[in-house]
Amino acid sequence: MKILIVDEMHSSLMPMLAAIGIHADYRPKITPEEIYQTISSYQGIIVRSKIQINETLLEKAHALQLIARAGSGMDNIDTEATKKRAIHLINTPEGNRDSVAEHVIGMILCLFNHIHTADQQIRQQVWNREVNRGIEIKGKTIGIIGYGNIGYQLAKRLANFECELLVYDKNTKNYPIHYARQTTLEEIWQKADILSIHIPLNENNRQWIDEHFLARFQKPIYLINSSRGEIIKTEALIEHLKQNKILGACLDVLENEKLDKLTPKQREEFLFLSQAPNILFTPHVAGWTEESYQRINEVIVEKIKLFLSQ
Repeated sequence: MKILIVDEMHSSLMPMLAAIGIHADYRPKITPEEIYQTISSYQGIIVRSKIQINETLLEKAHALQLIARAGSGMDNIDTEATKKRAIHLINTPEGNRDSVAEHVIGMILCLFNHIHTADQQIRQQVWNREVNRGIEIKGKTIGIIGYGNIGYQLAKRLANFECELLVYDKNTKNYPIHYARQTTLEEIWQKADILSIHIPLNENNRQWIDEHFLARFQKPIYLINSSRGEIIKTEALIEHLKQNKILGACLDVLENEKLDKLTPKQREEFLFLSQAPNILFTPHVAGWTEESYQRINEVIVEKIKLFLSQ
């Protein structure tokens, strides 16, 4: 099998692929136009986020049998179009599930204890203990929407904080409920103090968390999003922040992460969020640790090996 690699990958990938008999062309600088011109020569492609794998590209990919996404989300791949062509899809949620779980807990602890703002105050020689009095995770009720690889690992770690963990997922049969209790959205709306989102983006959940969704919470909440920014309607988030129905948010992802290409409305929304001390940002790096960078390669190679053995 001949595979095209179009994004930057950890250096361990090429020797691992060679060890299972794969000829790989590593071209992280390749342009989308060049991908269109050369894709017909390959039976496989490994991609992060450089290109949308859509009907137009697939029409040129006459020999394509395999698409491997180095990451968990598949929103840049037209899965219906690939299904029609019987192209095998691989993603790697196992590769970064630990890093995302740790990152989410780190963001919650940072926000709850004002670590990000206290650090800046002290750098300006402001020593104010009372304004930086924190709150604890212990005793809180945490709703986790999406109980796959990442949601499960998050619950496993949060269980040690002696909090109540409620999980909602349409399908949890593959993930044992050891650390949390499976429930309904209605109970999460009623009881949650913290909501953490861990679902893949699709057309059914784009801006799913909107004004109507957020209005159903019975208590003010903290909102955590490390999945995809488009799942939350930013306008609704801001409105509930203004009303103190959302007490704070940890955002590793945004609706538009190209900050130099924001629309006027998006620019206004981002300005509000960026000036709010109860908002904590990171640049879509929850799954981007040194360890996960290599582990994703290991998962890809194992899944390609399995595919070739079938």
